[in-house]
Amino acid sequence: MRDITSPKLLYAKGALLLACGVLAGAALLADRPSVKTAVLLAITVWGFARAYYFAFYVVERYVDPAYRFAGLTSFAGYLLRRRRAGRPGSASPPPGRAAGGRDGGVIRSRPEERADAAGRPEAGPVRREV
Repeated sequence: MRDITSPKLLYAKGALLLACGVLAGAALLADRPSVKTAVLLAITVWGFARAYYFAFYVVERYVDPAYRFAGLTSFAGYLLRRRRAGRPGSASPPPGRAAGGRDGGVIRSRPEERADAAGRPEAGPVRREV
């Protein structure tokens, strides 16, 4: 199956996913109408959203710039491969960057998203004056 590339279909997919979440949350609150249920539901949604953000953005940008997010199963495989290789996550800056992102006023290598011919993101070093 090909990736969806049409902006209209992507927006429709996002709207359907949002509708699923809203309807499921509304059904849960209708079934158990209480402040406690509403708060726990809000915390659940927030927690999973932050975990997803971590999986696709934080790891790709700050932990391992060579990694490219391709879904949650891809991320799980990435974690297993890192664990088997004995390379725990590191808080050190990516190669070519000084701590804080500055090195003589130039950011040395920061992955920037560009789309290849198939619409998949690809990364490459970019030099920018700061």
